[in-house]
Amino acid sequence: MIDIKALQKDFEATANALLRKKVEQKTLDDLKAISEQAKEKRQQMEDVTAEQNKLSKEFGRYKKEGLDIASLQANINELKNKKQVLEEEVRQLEEKLTSIALSIPNLPDEEVPNGQDEEENVVIATVGEKPQFSFEPKEHWDLGEQNGWLDFERGVKLAKSRFSAMRGTAARLERALINYMLDFNRQRGFEEWYVPFMANSNTLQGTGQLPKFEDDLFKIDGEDLYLIPTAEVSLTNLYNDEILSSDELPMLLTSYTPCFRKEAGSAGRDTRGLIRQHQFDKVEMVAITKPEQSDEVFEKMVNCASDLLTSLGLAHQKVMLCTGDLGFSAAKTIDLEVWLPGQNKYREISSISNTREFQSRRAKIRYKKDKKNILTHTLNGSSLAVGRTLVAIMENYQQEDGTIKIPTVLEKYM
Repeated sequence: MIDIKALQKDFEATANALLRKKVEQKTLDDLKAISEQAKEKRQQMEDVTAEQNKLSKEFGRYKKEGLDIASLQANINELKNKKQVLEEEVRQLEEKLTSIALSIPNLPDEEVPNGQDEEENVVIATVGEKPQFSFEPKEHWDLGEQNGWLDFERGVKLAKSRFSAMRGTAARLERALINYMLDFNRQRGFEEWYVPFMANSNTLQGTGQLPKFEDDLFKIDGEDLYLIPTAEVSLTNLYNDEILSSDELPMLLTSYTPCFRKEAGSAGRDTRGLIRQHQFDKVEMVAITKPEQSDEVFEKMVNCASDLLTSLGLAHQKVMLCTGDLGFSAAKTIDLEVWLPGQNKYREISSISNTREFQSRRAKIRYKKDKKNILTHTLNGSSLAVGRTLVAIMENYQQEDGTIKIPTVLEKYM
């Protein structure tokens, strides 16, 4: 959640930053009006409280000196009633302010380039060499059918469109990738966790999925539970409403989970293959840091995911997202896009974001510093989307006869 105090202190600077992230001017105007009303009412309440305290001290003196307290008592009672009315007005205004603030995205870092959409993202590095083929490379769905790896029809039969089934070598390769990614991350200092694949509404609010993106979640009927869209939700909220000690930070966490997304806004996009499914596997990285540590940890996470792709022999590029493509909770994001020769393009396979204190303010994740409770920074990143990594291996390691080689680092996992 954005910092309401910072908003009230310098509304213009905060508003200008949010306009870069395509927040509507009307929303900002409403936020400013309610913020100013709440601030004014709170000041009135504090003035009434001060006057009430002053008269209460007088009341004691009047009684001690045997003076008439009737008039003074009437004034105190009137102030008490006035304070109660103001308290309720302040409560309602701050509740309304929080409700609006929960639906407002994080402020982008100054270095994030302005832009309307993904077309204006900026490639900052290219890593590895694209494979050369003496034949026309096939797309992964054709390879999956030819090798008997992927069964889209039975996936639809079991569930609905955008679900798939894998068999034989593909199923084993999916499992091998999960184990390899977890081992790779552990060697880079990330502690492995196993977490629930469901989360309650408070947990999802903590990382920013609720209330704004409820339509993208699969809700469990009759329960305050949702299938998680990413392990970021579970890993970050392990420390929801906790105060950590300074020497615990930075915390580096990793976990494998399936992820579940309705993909409500992706109608017609990537309808074939494994690129955009309602259920997919992912190995996630999450970091909880002191504010001064988060930039260094961000680079560590980007390098970890990039080195993982390099170890698999997969060419990729690093892309700085512009303001128009930046996620709701992110202050800064670098995507890794892997080369898919069958599609003849780079496709996103990892997204690493620094959310600064945005999620920590929502989830109340703090640490103790000089007897004060300070909000942490939280970061998250895919390492990697397993299904898309499977796709990349199929397309990059395909042979002329349609068979698919297994990357050397995965052989022992197979």
